[in-house]
Amino acid sequence: MKRIIAWLPDRIDRRTRVVAWIYLAAQILLVATGGAVRLTGSGLGCPTWPKCTADSLVNTPEMGIHGVIEFGNRMLGGVLAILAIIAFLQVVKLYRSRSDLFWLTLIAGLGVPFQAILGGITVLTGLTWWVVGIHFVTSIVLVALTTSYLVRLYAVPGARYRAVPGWYAGVAYLTSVVVVLTILVGIVTTGAGPHAGDQNTPRSGLNPEILQHVHAIPAYVTFALTILLVVAAFRVGGPALRRFTQYLLAVELLQIAVGLIQANTGLPGVLVGIHMTLAALLASTMTAVVLALYEPVVAAVDADSAADVVAA
Repeated sequence: MKRIIAWLPDRIDRRTRVVAWIYLAAQILLVATGGAVRLTGSGLGCPTWPKCTADSLVNTPEMGIHGVIEFGNRMLGGVLAILAIIAFLQVVKLYRSRSDLFWLTLIAGLGVPFQAILGGITVLTGLTWWVVGIHFVTSIVLVALTTSYLVRLYAVPGARYRAVPGWYAGVAYLTSVVVVLTILVGIVTTGAGPHAGDQNTPRSGLNPEILQHVHAIPAYVTFALTILLVVAAFRVGGPALRRFTQYLLAVELLQIAVGLIQANTGLPGVLVGIHMTLAALLASTMTAVVLALYEPVVAAVDADSAADVVAA
């Protein structure tokens, strides 16, 4: 036990950052594999939970490819649980100096078993579309939390202040709200369409063609607001904000392109899966933009002191 405690980092180092990157990548990959489960009709590839079948913890050859896909997704959830524990242990010694990292890893870590339980509920309820939707929303929240953890790892610790004008911060927060709305409408749209689950999964009963047009409205509003954020960031923002807003714009361009193609080609499963994964990237980059609105007070004080020295 003493060796384990001694091994735990007492500062942010390369190990901490590497694990944080893998942690975030695994969260986004879970969205992608969850999409594969849904789009291949493998949601009930393992017909029960927590076991794959009543008699087997793992999938069996008789279950075919659907069992492999569903069990593979469950295995990734197990990997995430291990990563969550490692990430938490890497900052547990930093509780006093970096309480933000401590609480982010703790909340995200608790979200992993909660997500697993939700996954079990989706199976036990026969892939009810709104339960699957909650499952997806939880994944997006975990992506946002792990993104926050990664960004804060690279940030100067301590108190922070808003480094942009109030109107710019307002536009950024409005954009984040519209991003959430876009994702939620996308969930409802998918729940009404051909990819709501397997062939026996009951749909929401809403018109998927109308919902596609409704889904496009907040998506284009997000795009317009993002262009404003990118342009204005060159006047009022720092390097991090300019970089993150450009990442956000790039993700949205890809998202819009994939959305238009899939809507005009009969919603092929591969494109729908890419669209879902890009939604996770959208949430991640939007989170980074919001965090970049604030800068450490210490850095601002140092900059003022340096300016005073130069003036003197």
